[in-house]
Amino acid sequence: MLERETDLVIIGAGAAGLAAAQYGARANLKTLVIEEMAPGGQALLIDHLENYPGYATVRSGFEFAQDMHSQAEKFGAEFVSDTVVSLKKTGDVFELLLGGGLVRAKAVILATGAKHRLVGIPGEAEFSGRGVSYCATCDGPFFKGKKMIVVGGGDAACDEAQFLSKLSDKIVMVHRRDRFRAQKSLADRVLHNPAIEIRFNTKPVEIKGEKKVTSVVFEKTDTGDKYEESADAVFVFVGSIPQTALVPDAVKDEGGSIVTDQRMESSIKGLFVAGDVRATPFRQVVVAAGEGAVAAHSAAQHIDDLKGEAYR
Repeated sequence: MLERETDLVIIGAGAAGLAAAQYGARANLKTLVIEEMAPGGQALLIDHLENYPGYATVRSGFEFAQDMHSQAEKFGAEFVSDTVVSLKKTGDVFELLLGGGLVRAKAVILATGAKHRLVGIPGEAEFSGRGVSYCATCDGPFFKGKKMIVVGGGDAACDEAQFLSKLSDKIVMVHRRDRFRAQKSLADRVLHNPAIEIRFNTKPVEIKGEKKVTSVVFEKTDTGDKYEESADAVFVFVGSIPQTALVPDAVKDEGGSIVTDQRMESSIKGLFVAGDVRATPFRQVVVAAGEGAVAAHSAAQHIDDLKGEAYR
C-alpha cells in the first residue's frame, strides 16, 4: 500500500475546500486536497453567479470553480482524485485510508458538503433520470419548451426556477408553505417572472408515468385536497443532507451538520470543518469560502502548536 505524510489534508474541493487549499498552501503547509469528482462542488451547478463579492460581471459557477482551483494550485496545493474510505486519529496524527493508499496528516479540514434531500414520494426514485432531476442546469435543456415542476422554496429552488424559465414559459413552482424562505431578492424575481406559476401551500405526493414522467399528484397543505395534472419533468430542491459519514463521533446539530467553534474546529481536536457540512445559518458560496479560509488559518495554528512553534 502506498503511504505518504503531509501537513494538511482537505477532504472535498467545493468552494470551502478550494479556499482552504489556497490559504493552507499560502501558509507554507504541505497541502493535499482529495476530491472524488471535479473541483467546484455544488458551485458547478450555478448558471449565473452574481452575488460573489468582487465579481461585477456575472460568471458561471464552472468558471468560478476553475479560477479557484487554478489559484490554489499556483500557491502549491496538490489535488488528487480519490475517495476517502475511512478517517481516524491516533495520538496527534490523522490517518486517512484512500482507495489508492494511506495518508497521514497533522490536521484535516472536512469540506465534504451536502447532498440533495429527496422528497420521498412514490415515483421519485423510479423516474430519477427519466424526468425527475436535482439539477436544472444539467437536465433542464432536455425539456426545452415543456412543462416543468419545481419543488421547493429556498434559494436553490428560486435560482433553478429562474434558469428553467429561460427554457420554457411553462414552469410551475410549488412550495408546501405560504411563502418562500429564499432571500428576498431571489424570491421577488420568481414572483414577478411571468413564465413561472407559483403555488403556495402545495406539495407533490406522487409522480406518475410509464417510461418517463407524465403527471404529478399534488396536495393542498391547507385543505388536504388532491389533484393530478400533466407534467414533463420534476425538479426537486428541498434542502440537503450533510456528508458526515467519515466522522460519526463529531458533535452534530439536530439537522446532522457538524458543530464547530469560531475557529471552525470540531469536537475532535485538529479536525476543522467548513462549508455546507458545517452547522451554519446561511449557506452561500461566499460563506463557504470564508469558512474555508478560517479553517486553514486555524489548522496552521494547530500544526504550529504540535511543533511547539506557536506564536505567543
